[in-house]
Amino acid sequence: MGSPINVDFVRAPLTLKIVAFFFLSITFFYFGYHRFDGFNQLTFFSDSQTPNPFVSLSPNYNKSFNISALIDHHPPTVAPAPHPIAPPVAPVADSVVPPVAAVAVVNNSIAPVAADSIVKFGIVNGNGSMSDEFEVGDMNVSDWVNETNKVDGSSASDYVKSVIKKFEVCPLNMNEYIPCLDNVDAVRKLKSTEKGERFERHCPEKGGGLNCLVPRPKGYRTPILWPRSRDEVWYNNVPHTRLVEDKGGQNWITRDNDKFKFPGGGTQFIHGADEYLDHISRMIPAITFGQHIRVVLDIGCGVASFGAYLLSRNVLTMSIAPKDVHENQIQFALERGVPAMAAAFATRRLLYPSQAFDLMHCSRCRINWTRDDGILLLEVNRMLRAGGYFVWAAQPVYKHKEVLQEQWKEMLNLTTRLCWKFLKKDGYIAIWQKPFDNSCYINREAGTKPPLCDSSDDPDNVWYVDLKACISRLPENGNGANVTRWPARLQSPPDRLQSIKMDAFMSRNELFKAESKYWDAIIDNYISFLDWKNLTLRNVMDMRAGFGGFAAALINQNLSSWVMNVVPVSGPNTLPVIYDRGLIGVMHDWCEAFDTYPRTYDLLHAANLLSVERKRCSLSSIMLEMDRILRPGGRAYIRDSLEIMDELQEIGKAMGWHVTLRETAEGPYALYRVLVCDKNQLGT
Repeated sequence: MGSPINVDFVRAPLTLKIVAFFFLSITFFYFGYHRFDGFNQLTFFSDSQTPNPFVSLSPNYNKSFNISALIDHHPPTVAPAPHPIAPPVAPVADSVVPPVAAVAVVNNSIAPVAADSIVKFGIVNGNGSMSDEFEVGDMNVSDWVNETNKVDGSSASDYVKSVIKKFEVCPLNMNEYIPCLDNVDAVRKLKSTEKGERFERHCPEKGGGLNCLVPRPKGYRTPILWPRSRDEVWYNNVPHTRLVEDKGGQNWITRDNDKFKFPGGGTQFIHGADEYLDHISRMIPAITFGQHIRVVLDIGCGVASFGAYLLSRNVLTMSIAPKDVHENQIQFALERGVPAMAAAFATRRLLYPSQAFDLMHCSRCRINWTRDDGILLLEVNRMLRAGGYFVWAAQPVYKHKEVLQEQWKEMLNLTTRLCWKFLKKDGYIAIWQKPFDNSCYINREAGTKPPLCDSSDDPDNVWYVDLKACISRLPENGNGANVTRWPARLQSPPDRLQSIKMDAFMSRNELFKAESKYWDAIIDNYISFLDWKNLTLRNVMDMRAGFGGFAAALINQNLSSWVMNVVPVSGPNTLPVIYDRGLIGVMHDWCEAFDTYPRTYDLLHAANLLSVERKRCSLSSIMLEMDRILRPGGRAYIRDSLEIMDELQEIGKAMGWHVTLRETAEGPYALYRVLVCDKNQLGT
């Protein structure tokens, strides 16, 4: 039987019970509020007056605390949390390595530190000081979770899933489609094509881009692996015989049943590229391939045998040719596993920085270098490193017909006005050297043409920039001319690092080292836990390359791959640093199509890219472009913000990719994920 008091209380009027409950609450609140007077406390209310009547301050305002005394220095005996694979990276458009925010606590408020007081950005150690000594940590595969099938609301993403219809396959006649080079309507509207304008980029108008999956040709097979691919590829993968018919007698290419074979010859080196390269070195002993000569541009490359054979000499060659009547030169090069892209000397600057190449080569490249007062050779001069070499193998060098000898005289006259030093002519090869500084330019006779470019001209500004009929100035401090020898230059912060337009000034060397160490650790984990050594990774693209740390890490691991380092126009132009390291790369806008054939890359790597670019264009358009250039059976790694991963997964599945969302060893609360995408071997 219950207590009489309790019974009476239950029977009491409702108003009386409410009043009693109110006074009871006030009593407990009073004792709770004053129970810890004299002790440091965390409270939610304060009757202190503040300048802002709408915000109250904690009673801890202006009090100091001994934090170390509050921390238990004897950690509990529980399993340690896995080391992070990498620090969380918030995608930013303005920096290569995300800078650490500098703040100060003032009157219990967080305020940014004045910019002048920030000495360094980058990796901060446990003591709060700048350091390039840090650990990325091992990757714990057991901590990686396939989140592909998460339901709505199960991630930190604000993206609301919508049904993305499966993308259709494009018509079969689009199996070699390059959107910005195959825009027939745009080419038809050009006022003139006499200077090669039709070979330049003419992208579809907004809304007219690729909206289907580019198909493979009939009979397509898994590409032959490197190094065998240097010498032979499957016919069905590039089913074109025009080059066999036109160039078969020059040892370019032959057909042998279901394969194309590459004897290693060229128009001017029918006895093979190796003998030709030895000839160049004998002519100029200072041309030491794989030491002072590391990065080369081969203009009008044919099937890229020149660059293919330089690879064995530790030389990385960017092989370029237009998409012209010699159809599919670049496609043959990339199918062989040789760095290449479609590009033309016409009316705009090529998409490479100033002082990019240690040597530039033109062997019967069908370019009139002296037209328009030498404007095309001025573009060569812009891209050629100070002290670099131009090698020309062409009929005017060795034939004695009057018209050809006139062309030779014009070439000598032009190169003299450019202050190039004519070194030697031997047989069908002529070699010049660019000066190391501006002294010759300045000391030319008054009125000599072409003039020096205005000091306001930026020679690294290349995106849709017209050619300029002037000589690009060399930096007065010698930057670009004094790179170290290969392989030391790969790890050395180059001088031009200091000229990159970005939001860090005093700490660039530390940023460079930190990025390199970051990617070394990441790639080491990929190799250890994802078996990268056994993957087919020959043609690789880093879609947001920064300083080239990802590519350098692959070299450090001795993987048999090369990397096209792409620097987006939405961020700082770090291409000069990439080339000074002995790597290759190109400027690009990922809201447009890339200048390569379909099915030309084995791996696409995009770190903190898509979350930036989605502010400018749709994610589906970028993903469709990735599908276009990725080989069947190829793979894409997308490291990016968690908030876009749901959308990326839906797009990937709509393209027929197998997508797996991975946690890094940071665990489920990290701000980013790695989306591993496999393009179906049997699909497009």
